[in-house]
Amino acid sequence: MRLSVLDLVPVRTDQSTSDALAASTQLAQTADSLGYTRYWVAEHHNMPSVAATSPPVLIAHLAAHTTHVRLGSGGVMLPNHAPLAVAEQFALLEAAHPGRIDMGIGRAPGSDPVTSWALRNAAGRDDRDIEAFPDYLDDLVALMGERGVRVPIPNERYILKATPAAVTVPKLWLLGSSMYSAHLAAAKGLPYVFAHHFSGKGTAEALEVYRSKFRPSDQAPEPLTFLTVNAVVAETPQEAKALMLPNLHMMARLRTGQPLGPLELVEDAEESTLTPHAQRIAEDALQRAVVGTPAQAAEQMRALAAEFDVDEVMVNPVASARRGTGPATAPARDKTLELLAKELF
Repeated sequence: MRLSVLDLVPVRTDQSTSDALAASTQLAQTADSLGYTRYWVAEHHNMPSVAATSPPVLIAHLAAHTTHVRLGSGGVMLPNHAPLAVAEQFALLEAAHPGRIDMGIGRAPGSDPVTSWALRNAAGRDDRDIEAFPDYLDDLVALMGERGVRVPIPNERYILKATPAAVTVPKLWLLGSSMYSAHLAAAKGLPYVFAHHFSGKGTAEALEVYRSKFRPSDQAPEPLTFLTVNAVVAETPQEAKALMLPNLHMMARLRTGQPLGPLELVEDAEESTLTPHAQRIAEDALQRAVVGTPAQAAEQMRALAAEFDVDEVMVNPVASARRGTGPATAPARDKTLELLAKELF
């Protein structure tokens, strides 16, 4: 089984943004040294617990501090950006690090409605850009290709290209958590990743639609897919659950519309309480995650891969930390990757 990593660059209550980035840099180096296949960073905005706002910037930083692991976006929220700008950013990353760049593209806003409005309004974008998402995917492929995109200007042949002399291009993946994305990925013949770590519902149905409706393309001659899962691995199941508790509380508050802050430390999460509804959400998220000892986690990972017929799983290591942990470190996140690799590689 191939393992990969998804990183939202979480910010704990004891961390600055610089600390969180330093911890994620170390995590990427851990993944690189252990033989993980890819390391993707997300795009979220105006969230106190997430420092991953600009995937291209993060990818450039992490690529400079790693050697082998593929770096990518999980993902860029395309309606927030001009396709040409995204194509140029990733074509340039690919030129700097040939054969190591993945471009994961999503349709969601990556934030709350007010922040989404600020992102899109400032750039002259609106909901029509969401409706144009399928066309924007085609534009990305063409802009990074050898021929570029022909702009329909009367009496003139005008070509747009992401770079003047691209030799290789980043691998394009469509991300999603709904049937819409499964149908779209299949229709366009794109590799597809399902956000099982976030949604957890409809995974089997989405992957079945993707595989059954898939149309071969230059991007992928046959269906190519994997899924994501939240994970915490520790020496005891009790410690694994404790380390995951802050993330469960954060997700429950997010889904019930409560105010959000940085990711709690374990001791603070153990002392805080949730509403009954939020508690049920947290318990449901725990059931969908990979949590436990190395042997337990490996068994859960194999079962997940078998259930959804994938040979690669992308792990989102969501462990927090205990009081007294170095702010620029995330040892429990590193340990999750180390213990999984030891059992599964």
